[in-house]
Amino acid sequence: MYPKGNLFVPATHGRLEAILKEPAGERLGLGLVCHPHPLGGGTMHNKVVFRSAAGLLDAGLTTLRFNFRGVGASTGVHAEIEGGQEDVRAALDYLAGEYPGEDITLAGFSFGSRTGMEVGMADGRVKRLISIGTPVEKYSDYNFLTAVAKPILFVHGDKDEFCSVESLRTLTDQIAHAEVVIFENCGHFFDEHLNELRETIRTWTERELSRR
Repeated sequence: MYPKGNLFVPATHGRLEAILKEPAGERLGLGLVCHPHPLGGGTMHNKVVFRSAAGLLDAGLTTLRFNFRGVGASTGVHAEIEGGQEDVRAALDYLAGEYPGEDITLAGFSFGSRTGMEVGMADGRVKRLISIGTPVEKYSDYNFLTAVAKPILFVHGDKDEFCSVESLRTLTDQIAHAEVVIFENCGHFFDEHLNELRETIRTWTERELSRR
């Protein structure tokens, strides 16, 4: 049985169950992490989401992760990309309301990448993006990201079951400033690479924060 969230975020369909954690030291900004596909068992407790959020916390960000609609104690029913994007906007609105004026780093894993990246690249409150296990082969409309002007990190496994490195490169090669980190002998869920994932996110985020 997964633990319950420690707060609820207002949403158009009611509320989103969420967990908010503060960094151990000084807060340097805000982080948001979006989980994988709800119909595939994705929740905010997914191990990749948990480690990604930990990496943002390590970098000094107050970090929120949430359950998309229809997952856990979140209200509503799953509504694919459109519904997921509405939920991402609700989570961003919550963070901006609680911590006005602070910039946000948005990370998304798999379905969370597809929903989060499109919302985040267009939202002025989001200053940097992290796409994890980017499922380019599942969603053929990822080309919207070629127009992204914000710092963006892609973290991927060379044995990802849902997107080959070659398919990922068809996207990232069109983004001149994209940083791409490929883990060797690593599948979609980053088994045996979770600590490395956390450290990669921490290091990249700290570096990008220092450039403000």
